[in-house]
Amino acid sequence: MKLATLKAGGRDGTLVVVRRDLSQCLAVPQIAPTLQAALDDWERCAPLLQAVSDALNAGNAAGAQPFDPAQCHSPLPRAYQWADGSAYLNHVELVRKARGSEVPPSFWTDPLMYQGGSDSFVGPRDPIDAISEDWGIDLEAEVAVVTGDLPLGASVAQCGQAIRLVMLVNDVSLRNLIPAELAKGFGFFQSKPASSFSPVAVTPDELGSAWQDAKLHLPLRVALNGQPFGCPNAGEDMAFSFAQLVAHVTKTRAMAAGSIVGSGTVSNKQGSLHGSSIANGGVGYCCLAEVRMYEAIEGGAPATPFLHFGDRVHIEMLDASGQSIFGAIDQTVRRVQAPV
Repeated sequence: MKLATLKAGGRDGTLVVVRRDLSQCLAVPQIAPTLQAALDDWERCAPLLQAVSDALNAGNAAGAQPFDPAQCHSPLPRAYQWADGSAYLNHVELVRKARGSEVPPSFWTDPLMYQGGSDSFVGPRDPIDAISEDWGIDLEAEVAVVTGDLPLGASVAQCGQAIRLVMLVNDVSLRNLIPAELAKGFGFFQSKPASSFSPVAVTPDELGSAWQDAKLHLPLRVALNGQPFGCPNAGEDMAFSFAQLVAHVTKTRAMAAGSIVGSGTVSNKQGSLHGSSIANGGVGYCCLAEVRMYEAIEGGAPATPFLHFGDRVHIEMLDASGQSIFGAIDQTVRRVQAPV
């Protein structure tokens, strides 16, 4: 089934079930007023929500309304936890190669992960706000999962079974703020502003054969200002599955229902700068930093700029028939003024 959150109804929005083709939706306050409420009581709510989904897909759900992604918040407007991994080590290798260092052997056995801000996410059609272009504004197109409750020490198998929903994310980075933050030895903070998630979150069974081994085996499509920028396959070159990423969290802590875990920037291994772009037959990129790394490695310095005010970012994933699965993240970078 497919679920979304409309902005109407307060800070946490209104939960709706969405028809598979994203044409209609239906609010379900008699089952759960919000997505978090449904996740907190999943064993009871999931079968009831599935019945509504079946009725929507059959075309006989009374009270169904047109579904408008522009009216959506992120499926969880705020969450108890947002932890983002870096499971695509090609991305990590490029970063380190660009500065002349190797990937430590431990990176292949122990996932990288940081804890992001989760008190307020951005809607999938809302702008990417920033005060200055000098911060180095970058997109990061990723896949993310939402979990149920998990105990401390949960196994990889248990973590895989607790994945309730899958969605897309634009994990915006402020690249020019990152080096100084990491140099302090205490991780990301100001360099990671609010993330935005796809209009729709889907249960793993909805993905059919594309969901295998707790990975999503479909291309993640990214466009910048209307031009194709990337389409790497999210199931390829993923060193750690979502079950493994979630288990990385549960090694030292329990997880509450509604926790979100991200994959990190989707990235496939490819050849040179010349052959990696879509224009030259490659699968392109899911962030600007990656093409800048290729440029630095091969030309001595990056040439592609980070995002400017007014630039438009589009992130989407299609099924085998060409139907949008999650709806699109479609955002424009907007200048804002600091409060006086």
